[in-house]
Amino acid sequence: MKKILLSIAMATLVAACGSQEVKKDVPVADRTAPTTQPTQPSTTTTTSPATQPAITANPLTDPKNVLSKRSVYFDFDSNAVKDEYRGLIQAHAKYMVDKRDTRIRVEGHCDERGSREYNLALGQRRAEAVKKVMTVLGVQDGRIETVSFGEEKPAATGHDEAAWARNRRGDIKYAGE
Repeated sequence: MKKILLSIAMATLVAACGSQEVKKDVPVADRTAPTTQPTQPSTTTTTSPATQPAITANPLTDPKNVLSKRSVYFDFDSNAVKDEYRGLIQAHAKYMVDKRDTRIRVEGHCDERGSREYNLALGQRRAEAVKKVMTVLGVQDGRIETVSFGEEKPAATGHDEAAWARNRRGDIKYAGE
């Protein structure tokens, strides 16, 4: 009986380790224009604006792009991601799914209220909450690092509700930033 159970457990383990993500084939279209040889040799070289490659802005730094926004704000003493920030996290998750070589660090922050230890723990829970939403959206767990700074790196230095609200956040930082 033990041998049968051991055999079933081993078969299950081997089957689980052998699963792979199925990638769909994407058809590739040839968009290059056919090359033609000029009938007469040309001595001048001109470059028209239509033939110059388009310069695309980095979506992570383009202020018009949602990916330039990196902070997820939280309510007092909470690590629940607000609905208003789900779209922001979803945009970053989609970017990471499309760019499989990207890695991020989610930094959890708190306001100055509460003990140092409590704020470090709360900052970690906030970073983990953002990470959890991203992993549910398809980002691999190993590509997201979480760290808590507690109250140590405030975004605002005031001692009022407006400053505290800006300090209760999770910041998304891409590798190399």
